[in-house]
Parts: sequence; structure tokens; C-alpha cells
Amino acid sequence: MAKTLKGNMACSLTSYILFFAMLFSANAQFSKKTYLIQMDKSTMPKAFPNHLEWYSSKVKSALSTSPEADMDNEERIIYTYQNAFHGVAAKLTEGEAKKLEAEEGVVAIFPDTKYELHTTRSPIFLGLEPAKSTNMWSEKLAGHDVIVGVVDTGIWPESESFKDVGMRPVPAHWKGACEIGTGFTKSHCNKKVVGARVFYHGYEAAIGRINEQKEYKSPRDQDGHGTHTAATVGGSPVHGANLLGYANGTARGMAPGARIAAYKVCWVGGCFSSDIVSAIDKAVADGVNVLSISLGGGVSSYYRDSLSVAAFGAMERGVFVSCSAGNAGPDPASLTNVSPWITTVGASTMDRDFPADVRLGNGKKVTGVSLYKGKNVLSIEKQYPLVYMGSNSSRVDPRSMCLEGTLDPKVVSGKIVICDRGLSPRVQKGNVVRSAGGVGMILTNTEANGEELVADSHLLPAVAIGEKEGKELKSYVLSSKSSTATLAFKGTRLGIKPSPIVAAFSSRGPNFLTLDILKPDLVAPGVNILAAWSEAIGPSGLKIDNRKVKFNIVSGTSMSCPHVSGIAALVKSRHPEWSPAAIKSALMTTAYVLDNTKKTLRDASTAKPSSPYDHGAGHIDPIRALDPGLVYDIVPQDYFEFLCTQNLTPTQLKVFAKYSNRSCRHSLASPGDLNYPAISSVFTQKTPTSFPSPVIVHRTVTNVGPPDSKYHVVVSPFKGASIKVEPETLNFTGKHQKLSYKITFKPKVRQTSPEFGSMEWKDGLHTVRSPIVITWLPPPM
Repeated sequence: MAKTLKGNMACSLTSYILFFAMLFSANAQFSKKTYLIQMDKSTMPKAFPNHLEWYSSKVKSALSTSPEADMDNEERIIYTYQNAFHGVAAKLTEGEAKKLEAEEGVVAIFPDTKYELHTTRSPIFLGLEPAKSTNMWSEKLAGHDVIVGVVDTGIWPESESFKDVGMRPVPAHWKGACEIGTGFTKSHCNKKVVGARVFYHGYEAAIGRINEQKEYKSPRDQDGHGTHTAATVGGSPVHGANLLGYANGTARGMAPGARIAAYKVCWVGGCFSSDIVSAIDKAVADGVNVLSISLGGGVSSYYRDSLSVAAFGAMERGVFVSCSAGNAGPDPASLTNVSPWITTVGASTMDRDFPADVRLGNGKKVTGVSLYKGKNVLSIEKQYPLVYMGSNSSRVDPRSMCLEGTLDPKVVSGKIVICDRGLSPRVQKGNVVRSAGGVGMILTNTEANGEELVADSHLLPAVAIGEKEGKELKSYVLSSKSSTATLAFKGTRLGIKPSPIVAAFSSRGPNFLTLDILKPDLVAPGVNILAAWSEAIGPSGLKIDNRKVKFNIVSGTSMSCPHVSGIAALVKSRHPEWSPAAIKSALMTTAYVLDNTKKTLRDASTAKPSSPYDHGAGHIDPIRALDPGLVYDIVPQDYFEFLCTQNLTPTQLKVFAKYSNRSCRHSLASPGDLNYPAISSVFTQKTPTSFPSPVIVHRTVTNVGPPDSKYHVVVSPFKGASIKVEPETLNFTGKHQKLSYKITFKPKVRQTSPEFGSMEWKDGLHTVRSPIVITWLPPPM
């Protein structure tokens, strides 16, 4: 009887499992996801009156005809694309997507991808405004007729940074709109914020309907990120700007006369590629000159990356596209947005800091940073007990990182708690300490962060310190039962040396998609940046933070990207006829690689000199970029020729050939022949015993300086190769004249790691600098 009962139970359980497996399989078969469908507009049959009807017909032809599908009356198409990208975004089952991909006229299908955001004094630090300026001399460079599209979390239009006092009428070429929605009307746009749009169909298809009680379903910014980046690009001057008294001064964008168009694509649950591509598509049609995109996803092949494809289309229309490199440093090959037609921006520090001291009971003092300003202040005359919940063991302890729910109030109440960085936001750790009764926090860096210090607006007295000091502090606490400390906050300090330093979090090269294209392109200020903020959220970004501020100090490559976007707007204003590639060239070849102590730029994660894999061409120098002398120009067909060297199939190449019916002319012998401002030479051994062949790359420069100019070349020495440049002098007799040269890399001694150096063309007035990287690849296995 027992055996029979057990047998029946086992049989029933198996039946249930099979039933639910079949149910899940059926649901999966009919579950829909968003796909971006790229179409070849040139193949539209004449029977259709317009492309939109043809696209709709194509989608309908792929839809399932089962009874379950027939019951579904949902509108499948959520976006149509007509400018930077051609086609639609539609909700399809996996089977429908595969069926549609085989249809004639369909170039490619991209699954909707989730992207993440990469999250004052900088105009003075960059030389755009003298420290004692009273006449705003840089208004001459302000870029009044240049429009920058900011693809982000929206905008807080009431900020003083977006006032349009004294601005000229909106440029006639502008075709954009000011979309209305929750808390946002047409009156919120002006001659500074000339447009504001919102994109959420892809987000809602993936996540569900936006809760309008908790989030603005309009261009209004609830996050703060978009307001901060927009103000960094082109904010109007605001005197007395500060965060709780820190960094007090005049806040202004890189191009204070430029216009801003906000394209809101990011929501509480992230940013989706169907929305991002729609924003880029609209921005191009609206008439933006520059696109600033401070977000990214993982790295995928050029033809599978919808953001890369849309950026290619924007570039074809003359739009400069700047993207953040990502915050995954200091790990190597951690970059995103690596396509050569995108300007990829890393982050660096400025010469401003916010020091705070940790004064220990043993008499030692450790200096860190903080932006704490609150009612609860620790007395500098009193010592408070210290506690660290970790150990000397290498094993990770969640308590050591002060994760939610890990701290025992009985242990930490009334004490200063030491918390290791990692796994949770820095400010959230402080809130965990506060909730458990701790009176203060010392945030210690780990190996991943090194000695880089990022200041935060904490909810309790807190100081961030470096890895070395952190280890010494934890040793003191673990070896003494009576360890104590107090915290003291020092305000704002200027003239910090050395600076700039490459931020530890800034994503690094090499660019493993194509080693011949050096990335990142350059670095710009991205640590502790003051700019406008949304009043819908406190400066810490935590929901429990009820403080309202007009400005905030934030760090990330998200902050460095709009610096470059704004400076690109300045260059575009001065040289309206320049292509996106010419502007990028000007920014890269004038970048500097020495800090304010005249030493090589350093890496915050190691305190050692940084390399082009960290800082690209160097740190941006806006004044020199306005007059670069020579530029390396690249037309859209050149970028397509580069793609022709990437072993793509004709179908994959068609993703980029859709508008102009481009075809491969095979004008580049190798990807290294793309006329890029940086030079990366790759030696490849064919067999373990063979020696690599010489590598030859070609470049063409355009004279944008004085008509009669004579440049001579200087190349730094390399251990592993000899370098010959032919010719060694370039004699220009006219403006816009083009001259070409070739560089021969001849291998000498095999190197086990990449070698870095530079090449400079000099005419006595200009120095046109290109970083050089030489890499040795082992023979194939």
C-alpha cells in the first residue's frame, strides 16, 4: 500500500512537472520582446505610398496566425525610425523575429538592450575662463548657434543654469519640439532649452507601465543625472553656486551660449536601446549639431550594436557624437562605446578637493575626502570608539562592506564604523551605519579603487580614505580593543597637485574589437563635478534623503562626456564647416599628457604613470583645440572602408550601407590605415619561430592653420621597433591643403607588453600630437 501511494505520488509529481513545463514552453512561445528592425529603404516596392506602410506590412506578414495570436489585439510597432536609423521597433515573439529576419528588405534585427547611466570649477581648470575673470571673455567662444542634444534622464527646467537671459533667437535650422507631460509644459522650454522630448515605449514594453505617482512621464528629470550633464554641456553662468557650501563659485557649462535639447530615455529601471535609438533618430531630424550620451551597455560587434549603428547614421548627417567610456576601471579592456565614429571619453580629476581628517586615538591623522554637511557633527575634542566588522582574512565578509541588514546595532551603536567599498553605493553604506545607530563612517578603498578618493554628500559624518591608509586603519582597530577616532571636515581646497589624474573607475583599453583603433579617445574632468541638479531628489540619490539642493557634486565618466560635448560645441561654433572627425581630431591632437607638476599623467588606481590605454590621446585642452594647425579628417565612406576590413559579411556590412548604397572600394589595406588621430601598430607572429613583418600605416592631414606652413616630425623611441616617417617634413602652401605621409614600423626585439609613445608634427606654433601604441600578438594556437 505504501509503495503504491509513493508510486502514485511520484507519478502525480511527474505529471505536474510536465504540465508546468509545457505551460512555460507555450507561454515562452507566445511571449513578446522588443526588437529593433532595420530596413533597406531602397528596396520598398512601388505599391506602397510610403516607407511606414511598407514597414508595417512587413511586420504584419511575420505575425503568428495561431488562435492564441489571433486573440492578441496589441499594437506591435512602438517606434518608427527615419533618420539615423531606418525601420521600426516592434514587439515580437522569438519565432516572429526569426521569420521577419529572413524577409527581403530586412537588413538586421537587434534585440532591445538595457543600458545603464555612467555615473563649477572645470571651466577655470580647462582654461575657458580666467580665475579672476569679471568680463566673461569666453562668451566669444560660447557657441550661440550650436545645439547639443543630451540623451539622458531629462531636465529640471527651473534651474538657473537653464535661464536664457540675453540669448539670441533660436537658430532657424532647429526643427525640434517641447513635449508636454507630467509637470512639464511648453513654457518650460526657452532660448536655452530649445527642445525636450520623452521616450518610454521600449521601457514600458520590457518593464511595464511607468508609475506616474512616482516618476514624471515627461521630460522632467527625477534622477538628477540628465540635469547635471545638460548643465555641464551648456549651462548659463550662475554665481554663488555650491553644494551645501562646498565648491562655492560660478557654475557654468563648457559652452554657455550653446542651446540644449533634452531627450529623456532613462527611467528608474534603466535605459533601453529602442528608446535610445528613437531619441538619436529624432535628434538628428530636429537639427542637433552634437549628441552627448552618458550611458552604455556591454561591448558587441559593430553591426550588432544598435547605438553604434545609430551613431554612424548621425555621423553621416554631420552630428558629432560623444559617449562616456564607462565606469568599469581599472580593469583592462573594460571600455564601452568603442566605435571609431564615436568620441569615447574617460574621466580624470581636477585641482579641487574636499579634504576631511580622521584623527585617531593613537595620535595619527589620515586625510580623506567628504561632502558631509549636516546637523550631526562629531566633536573634534572627543574621541569615539571605532569598530570594523571584517577581519584580516582575505575572505569577503558582507559586514565589512556594511551591506543592508548586516550590522548589529548592539555592536555599532555610538561608534564610528569602518566600511569597505564594494557591492553597494557608497552613500547607502552610510545610511546602513546610521540606521544601526553608528555616529560616523570611514569608507575605505579596496585594491580596485587604490588611492582614488571620491567625495560624497553623506547622510551622517563620513570620510573616504585610500586603500593604503585603510589597511593601516583596520590593522589599528583589529589589534586594539580601545581604538578611537574623530572626524573633521575641512571644506573646499583649490590648487591640488598633482592634477589631473586618471580616475581609477574610468574604463580602460585596449579596444579588443579592433586593436588598431586606440580607445579611449581622451579624458576630461569627471571626478567631483559641480553642476545643476533635480530638486526631485536629494544629493545622495537615496529615496530617504529629503534634502533639496540646486547643485550637486557627482563623479563618473557620465560627467566627463558632457565636458567634451560642450567643448565640441565651441569648436563647431568657431569652425561650422568642420566634420565630426575634424572636431575629434582637434580635440585629440591638442590634448596634453603632463600634469600641473610637469610630470606624466598618473593613474589613480596605481599612483604610477598612466598610458594611452588609460588616457587615450591625453587630457582635453579646449583653447588649443580651437586652433589645432592640422586635422585628420574622415568622411563617412572612410569609416565604411574601415568596416570592410573587419571580416563582416555583405549582410552585416549592409547595416551601415543602408542610406548611401555604400560598397567596399578596398581603399584601406588594413584597419590601421583609417585616418585616425591616434596610431596603433599590431605585430602578428605567423608561427612561433617566425618574426613579424613590418607594419605600414598611412595618414593624411589637412592644413587648417596659416596657408604657408612647414611641419617637421618628432617620434619618441621604442625598444621593440624602429619607426620611419616619410616624408619627415610637410610643406603646406595653402589653407585646407591635404598632404599625406606613411609610417613604417619595423620590429626589432619582441616585447611582452604593449609599448607606448608619440609622434608630433611641429611648425613652431602648433604641436600636432598622436599617441602611438605598439602591440605584439602571439602566433595563433
